[in-house]
Amino acid sequence: MSTRIRRISLFLAILLLMATACQQNQEASETAEAASLIVIITPSHDNPFFKAEAEAADARAQELGYETLVQAHNGDASLQDQLFDTAIARKAAAIVLDNAGADASIAAVQKARDAGIPTFLIDREINANGIAVAQIVSNNYQGAVLGAEEFVRLMGEAGPYVELLGNESDTNAHIRSQGYNDIISQFPEMELVAQQSANWSQTEAFDKMETIIQAHPTIKGVISGNDTMALGAAAALKAAGMGDVIVVGFDGSPDVIAAIKAGDIAATVLQPAAQLARMAVDQVDAYIRTGTSDLPEKQAVDCELVTPENADQFGVFAWLD
Repeated sequence: MSTRIRRISLFLAILLLMATACQQNQEASETAEAASLIVIITPSHDNPFFKAEAEAADARAQELGYETLVQAHNGDASLQDQLFDTAIARKAAAIVLDNAGADASIAAVQKARDAGIPTFLIDREINANGIAVAQIVSNNYQGAVLGAEEFVRLMGEAGPYVELLGNESDTNAHIRSQGYNDIISQFPEMELVAQQSANWSQTEAFDKMETIIQAHPTIKGVISGNDTMALGAAAALKAAGMGDVIVVGFDGSPDVIAAIKAGDIAATVLQPAAQLARMAVDQVDAYIRTGTSDLPEKQAVDCELVTPENADQFGVFAWLD
């Protein structure tokens, strides 16, 4: 072989080694980028509860050194499925999810699991076990019991009342209603005159309460499945000159805590959304570093009753430090 041919062969070999090294570096860079990405998917941030949990998860993830992609499914399971496809295409390290339906979200979580991407649920469970790494929720039943006990006390254990229910596809709506009724049913002089779903909506709650007021103008109290509906109910009652009707909510939103301080709403139950979101990200971090979780899949965090006496102790869906 001539010297010239040997030099050309050596040059081509060097080029091949350099190309291989560049490809390996690019693949390593893409792997590192994917390993550092946490995708956070919640309902619409127009609701302060979901905005608070998304922001808390985002801040904690960035604090731990991760890249984040924060998205909203707006309660649409089809859109949620598309967002999962995006997370899978980007080879995310993990997904933190407040889901779009207890049944409708199972396929998306399974799809991520099949792609090797763990999902950590917050706020709402799915009707399946073993496909999400964690399902971290507020103890909705315990919180509902707290709210119902306070409601009964404020009602003097008697009188006509209304219950506003959440979205029927949401497990939390059923759990809270069950907790309310398990307590209130123990008091025979408490009379449920109307029970309607307002689908977690303030506008819908306002409209429903206007109709209920016309049919039952002597109601003494309203117990609501969440704070957004409680605000709608309180506004309808105030517009009807019935601002003295007792209203109790559930969530611990800043707007309702302000209304409690102003005397427009009697009480609410704080579910610590910000704490749940930070817990999920901490568990994501541990899972990424170790490849496993030593915690149970189902995890419940107790709620707190918020009243005029302790309202100053709470921040944005969290206890003040």
